Amino acid sequence: MPMVTIDVIKDVFSPAQKRQLIDRVTEACIAVEGENLRGVTWVRIQEFEGGDWAIGGKALHASDVRALAAGKAA
Repeated sequence: MPMVTIDVIKDVFSPAQKRQLIDRVTEACIAVEGENLRGVTWVRIQEFEGGDWAIGGKALHASDVRALAAGKAA
């Protein structure tokens, strides 16, 4: 019975996108562990405030992630 936590920066993903992440990660787990464990497969999204997350010492904000998604350097 897995518990998957997806960490994201707040205000990057819409509620619909978060639902899609949950659905797809759940289906990936079920593909491996079997349908009988669907009821005990946990997927949760934890949001962090912009600036509370850094890569290589550079704090990231929602605008940085949106720029990356658009193919621009953050």
